[in-house]
Amino acid sequence: MASDAAEKVEETVRAVLVDILALDEADVAEFNGETELFGAIPELDSMAVAGLLTEIEDRLGIWIEDDEFEAEMLETFGNLLRFTQEKALQ
Repeated sequence: MASDAAEKVEETVRAVLVDILALDEADVAEFNGETELFGAIPELDSMAVAGLLTEIEDRLGIWIEDDEFEAEMLETFGNLLRFTQEKALQ
């Protein structure tokens, strides 16, 4: 069942990227672990980061502490997904 939960987290992260950053759903569906995010997607700027993380927290029922946040977390889709899965599935 862990894989179902991990898949649900991935679906949620993709939905948040679409909803908060107004990205095209088909484009986000193509994201893989190496897809660059921060610095590569103009919509994901420093102002959008807080909204993105808050929405992830709300939808997954998790809390991201300030000291847990590192810029590398937003470098790629894979990094963001790993972080959120670790938080949501612990």
